[in-house]
Amino acid sequence: MIDRRTFTKAAGLGAAATAVALGAPPNAPAASAAGPRRPGRRPAPVIPAIDPGTHTAFTGLRRIRAGVLDVGYAEAGPEHGPVVVCLHGWPYDIHSFVDVAPLLADAGYRVIVPYLRGHGTTTFLSPATVRNAQQSAVAVDVIALMDALDIRQAVLAGFDWGSRTAGVIAALWPERVRALVPVSGYLVTDVAAQKDPLPPKAEHTWWYQYYFATERGRAAMENRRNRHDLCRLVWEEASPTWNFDDATFERTAAAFDNPDHAAVVVHNYRWRLGLADGERRYDRYERRLATRPAITVPTITLDPALDPFLPATDGTAYRKYFTGPYEHRVLPGTGHDAPQEAPTAFAQAVVDADHL
Repeated sequence: MIDRRTFTKAAGLGAAATAVALGAPPNAPAASAAGPRRPGRRPAPVIPAIDPGTHTAFTGLRRIRAGVLDVGYAEAGPEHGPVVVCLHGWPYDIHSFVDVAPLLADAGYRVIVPYLRGHGTTTFLSPATVRNAQQSAVAVDVIALMDALDIRQAVLAGFDWGSRTAGVIAALWPERVRALVPVSGYLVTDVAAQKDPLPPKAEHTWWYQYYFATERGRAAMENRRNRHDLCRLVWEEASPTWNFDDATFERTAAAFDNPDHAAVVVHNYRWRLGLADGERRYDRYERRLATRPAITVPTITLDPALDPFLPATDGTAYRKYFTGPYEHRVLPGTGHDAPQEAPTAFAQAVVDADHL
């Protein structure tokens, strides 16, 4: 099973962005590895180009009880339009989609952007609930949110934790997924494979994962100033050419003041390394994920060309996991936070995936 760590090892640390077209304008996607399209599908609408940072806030902020959570989320677009659920990662929040959401709303989609557990206004309903962030727990959160909002099926799009979560849902509950846009491909975590060391350069890139494995790292996350500065450092390293300003970071940093943020984040990274247990209620899902289930729904995978965690590739290393209609694209000039750095290309991938 390939996740962000094992895929780095499989693809090679110095792999070039082989799918990037020469002379392509910044943030213009390059497509490759196209698969079969569904018969009778109409051409996708063209998303108008905007500059990143055109929008700075959501207008439709809401809350709803769903599963074990009171979920805070943003909503945009027509109430009865086809649904897109956009899923953020760490250390990010819903503002990663602050430009993507209005683009999709203008294209006729109902866009739902939830704060994941431990972020922003999303809170646990009970103090007794384990502050667990294993992959299937976060996926169940999203299914519960869709149920609470009476959404039978949605396009799922995400990066980082959000990409993994979307992929898990597509693998376990394909009937709930209209189409899929995961940044960095097939990210389902293989806890057993995480025990194998990576080359030193790759291990260095993941420094915070190992920091969180220590009590010193936990204490840093529990301290507001240390948490703030640590998350900003990760932004700077993960998006080396994105010249975000202080206001952009601070809008997202507010989401890290959630009272469960430190516990959720630390558990996520410790669980991935096999250093923290999951909950038995999710064991059946994790057993299914351990079989490397194929994803059958229409999918466009995206590789940001400047993401330090994974080399941008032609997608062949994880192509076998996607058995439905499929395309792969590389986003030139883009770091880890793909939707916020390249909102037009990201939104276009969403509507194109929906029309595969």
